[in-house]
Amino acid sequence: MFSRTTTEPAVPLLSQLVGRTPLCWIGEPFTACAQGFWAKLEGANPGGIKDRAALHIVRCARARGDLPPGAMIVESTSGTFGLGLALAAIAYGHPVTVVSDPGMEPIVRRLLSAYGARVDTVTRPHPVGGWQQARLERVAQLLKEHPGAYCPNQYDNPDNVEAYAGLADELLDQLGRIDVLVCSVGTGGHSAGITQVLRRSCPGLRLVGVDAIGSVIFGQPARPRLMRGLGSSIHPRNVAHALFDEVHWIAPHEAVWACRRLAATHYTTGGWSVGAVATVAAWCARTMAPRTRIAAIFPDGPARYHGTVFDDAYCASHDLLRRPPADEPQEITHPGQAEATGWTRCAAMGRR
Repeated sequence: MFSRTTTEPAVPLLSQLVGRTPLCWIGEPFTACAQGFWAKLEGANPGGIKDRAALHIVRCARARGDLPPGAMIVESTSGTFGLGLALAAIAYGHPVTVVSDPGMEPIVRRLLSAYGARVDTVTRPHPVGGWQQARLERVAQLLKEHPGAYCPNQYDNPDNVEAYAGLADELLDQLGRIDVLVCSVGTGGHSAGITQVLRRSCPGLRLVGVDAIGSVIFGQPARPRLMRGLGSSIHPRNVAHALFDEVHWIAPHEAVWACRRLAATHYTTGGWSVGAVATVAAWCARTMAPRTRIAAIFPDGPARYHGTVFDDAYCASHDLLRRPPADEPQEITHPGQAEATGWTRCAAMGRR
């Protein structure tokens, strides 16, 4: 049995827990057609897809001297990036404060505390930017109170984008040719980072973005959002708008249906982002030419959603049960044409 001596660093060992995640073929009966898509199961990482970004950002910040040894890390997150930061903080020896809001799932809050992170919860949304802006303002306040503290700034930090080069390389090793990539969009990190690398080998790659209704990222009006992990009430600089060929907006009840259907048919599922991405990837498989190779990124697994997506009482209280997506999305020619209240597609994004 392998044992680590006290003089061996924790970083390489913990880093080995992240990456090399499996693929799962999602076909009938979920897709209801002979075609299907490949799902990259990022929930196989300890905390989810953002483990990759957290480790990379912290490593780069230390190398540049932006994050001195032992300095505090402070960041705004709805959960997944916080779990990644807790991993990076243990690996590199930093205290971490995660700023969140009342929507953070209790299990995530408890896990963060167990991992040694401090959770600072804002109590009121910002009148314009909602909970997200309220969290960012609290981060700014904490940085003033703790000179020398470091904020990874996942929304605007280019290191967040670069962190996903390894995921792109894994996809190429596993699949070779990729014709379509389907990604949820929040900070914009993984959609940009994966696509930039994949298009060097697959120049015709089509990038399909998946957003939440009520998100401002692609020009829709800001509304309160039930889903966490995708969408935004601010405009992250890491969203590379020019890379997208088309964008879909998904409603919470559509994501819930897909998550539960995936679980029942493939024993592979996750949270809001997974349900939203799976809805769109299945449509791509059904409507695109035969033998189109589609890769979809599933950012996490189901565990943290036992009180939301997989809770009948919660879903019933929000009218999310037994409401499958329509066979086809509503089509709009530009994001400002109509407000998306259910599955909506804009195919006129266009690479610029």
